[in-house]
Amino acid sequence: MADQYVQEQAWTNGEQFPQRRLVPDDIMLPPGYKIEVFATGLTTPINLTFTEEGEMLVADSGITDGNGKVLKLTEQGFTVIADGFHPPLTGITEYEGNIYVAHRGYVTIVQPDGTKKDIIEGLPSNGDHHNNRVVFGPDRKMYFGQGTATNSGVVGKDNDWVKKHPFFHDYPGSRITLRGENFQTSSFLNDFQDRVIQTGAYVPFGVETYPGKLVDGVTRASGSILRANPDGSDLELVAWGLRNPFRLRFDRNNRLFASNHGMDERGSRPVANSPDEFQWIRPGLWYGFPDYTGGMPVTMPQFRPEGKPQPEFLLAAHPMQPPRPVANFPPHSATMGFSFNENPSFAPIGDAFIAEFGSEAPETTGGKPSPLVGHRISRIDMITGQVYPFAINRTGLPASKTNGGGLERPIDAVFSASGSLYILDFGQFSDENAIPGTGVIWKIDVE
Repeated sequence: MADQYVQEQAWTNGEQFPQRRLVPDDIMLPPGYKIEVFATGLTTPINLTFTEEGEMLVADSGITDGNGKVLKLTEQGFTVIADGFHPPLTGITEYEGNIYVAHRGYVTIVQPDGTKKDIIEGLPSNGDHHNNRVVFGPDRKMYFGQGTATNSGVVGKDNDWVKKHPFFHDYPGSRITLRGENFQTSSFLNDFQDRVIQTGAYVPFGVETYPGKLVDGVTRASGSILRANPDGSDLELVAWGLRNPFRLRFDRNNRLFASNHGMDERGSRPVANSPDEFQWIRPGLWYGFPDYTGGMPVTMPQFRPEGKPQPEFLLAAHPMQPPRPVANFPPHSATMGFSFNENPSFAPIGDAFIAEFGSEAPETTGGKPSPLVGHRISRIDMITGQVYPFAINRTGLPASKTNGGGLERPIDAVFSASGSLYILDFGQFSDENAIPGTGVIWKIDVE
């Protein structure tokens, strides 16, 4: 198949970047499937959805220009129908005529006449992770994930947001008792230069804890699943103990599932080899953060970073034994958006197809190179929990590493009503900056 190219030249900070090369044949699929380029020229697309009328909507995260946007596919291409959202915009959902937009700290609805209305605000999203896409359950309530402030429960030098939000930290979903372990850090705040700082868990940077310290739970907990009425009222806590439940979706049996990111090898309490998770979300459960990962305690030897101390429990007692995930993914796979198959000619009914964004090494891996994980679409057998590669570059690497024309940063996988699987590809990066105009939508069908 002939090479294809992004339609618009990408520019950022006055610098022109090479066009993105697109070669569908560079992507391996199981026999009987075909993949094609559906749309190009998008900027940091983070979520794709279809309205009840079958219209395609795409969310621009807004991280390149500080302006989150909602786009609609028209005969003239993608058109902005709403913008001005706080980046990162993490997801959009159409429900009963309104478009629900999740963006940093807020859930906002875009009404049919274009009017915007904030229905939830003040969510604890000033840290590493944010509130995520809204979905609606059989009870007609909205559900969404809220990520944690930190990597593993302790504010440290890896949290640049401390300079702007010095009193921010993680908040538990129920009353917890701390072991009182504190972590020593040389301060990076102007008011405390050249001072050694001690910081405990679930407290602001520079605050020490002590054995037996109680921390009360809150509804707007870090690493939680929250729900509310469609107008944003009666916000309540469903579950907590997740690190970053990036995407939620109900299956055909009305069970709620979440993709959840594992901990990184960074900060005051680094954790090595922490898997990404696919979790079945049930009300009232605690899912293990910050003391368990992949259903296992962080005190196990495999989670000790090379040359650093073995992670110990932060909590003196745990709310319960956390459930094991439905499926675990290799560390740093960065599991993102997913959908359940309902087309028997495509794959087994009910299996999940999930986008894996790929590693952000070396920042997240303790300085080690990027592992050969992610940058693919995988299929989860929902009966066995087995994970199978479904769409992956022939090299196993992101396209930019080999000048290939395949997948770069898959971030969403969504089935249309006709049964096609649409893959949203976030695009390419230059250093740590996303390159505008390099986002792509791929389409997979049965041959």
